[in-house]
Amino acid sequence: MKRPVVDQERCISCGLCISLCPGAFRFNSAGTSECFDPSGAPEKDIQQAIDGCPVQCISWE
Repeated sequence: MKRPVVDQERCISCGLCISLCPGAFRFNSAGTSECFDPSGAPEKDIQQAIDGCPVQCISWE
């Protein structure tokens, strides 16, 4: 199963991925986004978050 991964060094904490997929993404203790549940949103919605990321820091692993 592929999993979305957020590059913590590049994340600017805009919150777009969280607003699109709150069941899959959240802010971590450092204030950047993380994928805490890859099954928390449909793959197409996660792909929309990946495509919409302004700094392109989310990818499939």
